[in-house]
Amino acid sequence: MANKTSDRHVIDWRSPDYHDGAKLDAEMRRVFEVCHGCRACNRLCDSFPRLFDLIDTSPSESLEDVKSDDFKKVADACTLCDMCYMSTCPYTPPHEWAIDFPHLMLRYRAVEHKAGNGPTRASPRLTETDKNGRIAQTLAPVMNWASDRNNGLTRPVLKAIGGVHRDAPLPRYRPPTLEKRARKLKLEIDPSAPARKRKVALFATCFSNYNQPEIGEAALAVLAKNGIETEVVYPQCCGMPHLEQGDLARVAESARAVSSAFAPYIEKGYDVVTLVPSCALMLKSEWPLLLPDDPKVKALAARTFDIPEYIIDIARKEKLADGLKPIEGGVTLHLACHARAQNIGRKSADMLALIPGLKLDVIERCSGHGGSLGVTVEFHETALKVGRPLARTALEKANRYVASECPLAALHIVNGMEKLASESSASKGLPADKRAFHPIELFAKAYGLGASTS
Repeated sequence: MANKTSDRHVIDWRSPDYHDGAKLDAEMRRVFEVCHGCRACNRLCDSFPRLFDLIDTSPSESLEDVKSDDFKKVADACTLCDMCYMSTCPYTPPHEWAIDFPHLMLRYRAVEHKAGNGPTRASPRLTETDKNGRIAQTLAPVMNWASDRNNGLTRPVLKAIGGVHRDAPLPRYRPPTLEKRARKLKLEIDPSAPARKRKVALFATCFSNYNQPEIGEAALAVLAKNGIETEVVYPQCCGMPHLEQGDLARVAESARAVSSAFAPYIEKGYDVVTLVPSCALMLKSEWPLLLPDDPKVKALAARTFDIPEYIIDIARKEKLADGLKPIEGGVTLHLACHARAQNIGRKSADMLALIPGLKLDVIERCSGHGGSLGVTVEFHETALKVGRPLARTALEKANRYVASECPLAALHIVNGMEKLASESSASKGLPADKRAFHPIELFAKAYGLGASTS
């Protein structure tokens, strides 16, 4: 795959023209006309069917008869997955038409956000991952009880005042944080491992820090097995939830804060490794396009790895520590859109393929979740519809384990699998413990590693 990320245009979000409604409308019409004539992306997500339906049902079956107000339907359905830009569109830069559909939808949301609107009616509280996570350190049992799908008392309330779809599974909170757990972990760093000269600053990410710390614990165990000194660093969320809402100033604040926190580690020769592909994409690609002249943002982007990418880098440049053993039952692996958008190849598949004798089935389709949008009243049903082919394939593979690089996609995939299974009154194909894993968790399992906080 060509490196499309290097040709992507800077996001000129501080220019008055960027938020000019008339100029935005003109650019949307220019791009939509190109999309109308091509239609290669029609099956990728719900944005393109919505656009083409608007055109095809207009009086003249042309874009000129489509009202600008209806463009919101198209923009709101975009999950910013980047797959149209990365894998399908033939007109991206350096082509003279310079089509960047996801960043055009981002611009639309930025204009909407400035006007006090957003892509959903959901409570802005959904995007406040750090505030919610800090509260959950003391109130996790109550918050988990209230968010449980089977709670007939509180879920209707969440729907009414928070805009959360009643059937959407929400991540649970798992205190203490990964940061605190890491300080108690008793991991023996192998001084004889080939990669022992490396040092890693592990970006905990809000999801692993507050919701699924076992991802970080597995990564720490694998890195220690390979002789790598690791420090867990978590200044704050990368800002992806705010990017989804079009709050670019807030994202820029996150970029400055996080890149400043990692600067001392980079100066000392540490590599930066992230646990969630959306966060890696922010650090590597989105931040440099928002703050192209910030030296700390540039330095961080150059030294950032997704965790599977980093494991493969070790395997190719030094050699991984011995000790990988087979995992029985097979793995169905979903390659997340934001991992694919990093233009690094199928690193999770490459990593799991190192496990001896592993039956591995790889699925490259969008889960449909779309971050915080996927749990909302407006988009949960659409998210399930987009992800249905993926869930069906995962059921058909009937492997013991389901894995995804994206924890939210993993939750959504299992939800989709459960719904399909209930429709057919069959449970064959559902993961044994009704959850999906991050690939690094399965890799740690193959090493026989289990983190100990005793």
